Amino acid sequence: MEKKKVVLAFSGGLDTSYCAKYLSETLGYEVYAVTVNTGGFSKEEEKELEKKAFNLGVKEYRCVDAQEDYYNSCVKYLIFGNVLKNNTYPLSVSAERTVQAQEIAKYAMETGADAIAHGSTGAGNDQVRFDLIFQVMCPEVEIITPIRDMSLSREEEIEFLKSHGYEMEFSKAQYSVNKGLWGTSVGGKETLTSRNYLPEEAFPSQIKETQPSELEIEFKNGEVVAVNGENFEHSVYAIQKIEELASAYGIGRDIHVGDTIVGIKGRVGFEAAAASVIIKAHHLLEKHTLSKYQQMMKSQLSDWYGNWLHEALFLDPVMRNIESFLTDSQETVSGKVFVTLHPYRFVLNGIESKHDLMSDKFGSYGEANRAWTGEDVKGYTKIVSNSLNIYHQINSK
Repeated sequence: MEKKKVVLAFSGGLDTSYCAKYLSETLGYEVYAVTVNTGGFSKEEEKELEKKAFNLGVKEYRCVDAQEDYYNSCVKYLIFGNVLKNNTYPLSVSAERTVQAQEIAKYAMETGADAIAHGSTGAGNDQVRFDLIFQVMCPEVEIITPIRDMSLSREEEIEFLKSHGYEMEFSKAQYSVNKGLWGTSVGGKETLTSRNYLPEEAFPSQIKETQPSELEIEFKNGEVVAVNGENFEHSVYAIQKIEELASAYGIGRDIHVGDTIVGIKGRVGFEAAAASVIIKAHHLLEKHTLSKYQQMMKSQLSDWYGNWLHEALFLDPVMRNIESFLTDSQETVSGKVFVTLHPYRFVLNGIESKHDLMSDKFGSYGEANRAWTGEDVKGYTKIVSNSLNIYHQINSK
């Protein structure tokens, strides 16, 4: 009798390693493992993942390079919008999952799979992100989620793998690490509390540089095109360069506390050196090159965009509408931003841009004016204050 096919979203971590073994040996599926690389794996790591997948008994393995698609469809809008969830988190995992889920759904349809499996737990956001996209893109395919359905602990997963003769570096499995182009999330026993911070060794990038260094980032229409004078054919590679330079200082580490899609509070550690520096640098450039009301409208729409992305609503057409607005807003956001990197922090020194609206042609703030007179200001303030004067005179106590 022909075995049923299941496509497994495979990261090589504890949860998906368990799923691979459980689906093939306990449930009897032919497992087609697929890894979607959104910036988390080198070529050497991809080969290790392939080896690990076959050691776990999968029938076929594929690694899809989606880095440029990930940037083009999602990351660049997070930069355009200066999106930080709760003013803290650059939505590293939220953004990745949308692209990964779409690629996995495509692969499932291509292989004629009977089911799709993922290793999400029943308490997090990823289960909704994967399920929702699968239900929209391939609603006829069954979704299997062993970790969620059996409420498995990490210790139970480790024991199952050991009992089936599979060995991995289980000491590392005490932390759940998800690395991608736009940042790395880190979850462990500390993030299950409200009190404890992650230990230094839990972060994948360790400090290598202690002396300050200068970083020059060049933007063209809101996108990073050059780093320290070096041009890149695609912004993905510019982001990776900034990550290499800034992560050596331990920049971009924090713990995000937020409201999960399923209605509970969640806490996760992360390091996102490139995202932290790029968003702040881009925002500074926008302060110089956009009008007051452009910035106000962008801020509101960007908040909605980030929230809807987080809530697994990436496929809603309103997201494409907001992306159009964000793209149009970047017409004058070109120039260089100068940054100094320090251990655990960075300083934005300033910008250069031909679109800089802070031109002394019109005056210097707090020093001199060239576009108006004192009499102009007197008349202006009298008119502006008129409605306030009426209100306070009528309602005087």
